[in-house]
Amino acid sequence: MLLIGALLMVGERLPFRLGRLPGDIEIKAKGGSFYFPLMTCLVISALLSLISWVAGRLR
Repeated sequence: MLLIGALLMVGERLPFRLGRLPGDIEIKAKGGSFYFPLMTCLVISALLSLISWVAGRLR
């Protein structure tokens, strides 16, 4: 959790915008907008899966 918080704090300085990756769904209309970070969720899920797999292999 600390790593994710630190990543979000320095996210502005990264070469890519976490939460604004290509593949994220954004719909803007007159009455409002809708944003769903689909690709960001997939990337975070893959990274967490990789970390848990490596931790399991080290046990």
